[in-house]
Amino acid sequence: EVQLQASGGGLVQAGGSLTLSCAASGFTFGDYAIAWFRQAPGKEREGVSCISSSDGRTYYADSVKGRFTISSDNAKNTLYLQMNSLKPEDTAVYYCAATGWVEASFMPQEYDYWGQGTLVTVSS
Repeated sequence: EVQLQASGGGLVQAGGSLTLSCAASGFTFGDYAIAWFRQAPGKEREGVSCISSSDGRTYYADSVKGRFTISSDNAKNTLYLQMNSLKPEDTAVYYCAATGWVEASFMPQEYDYWGQGTLVTVSS
């Protein structure tokens, strides 16, 4: 059974750091594009960061460049998102996702597998 489980969310003050994890089962991360998305109340789900399945290149939304770092441990089938210098506008439910349809994408509709999400709340 394909399953993704995001964890590590919580309450953090602005300027702080938090690391999210996504444990996968039923498939190997190295064969899929893997990504983090987030969705704030009343807003569309947006891509945060992605790792290409073809060459391992990483991509970031402009809003998080220089602050967030995506990484994966394929031996553990685990995806990470290190978040630094957090801002209140980073508050959202964060989802990990994977797809074998494309090499890399920030489009939610192109992803097959989703975790349940973990809530990150950044206080001001």
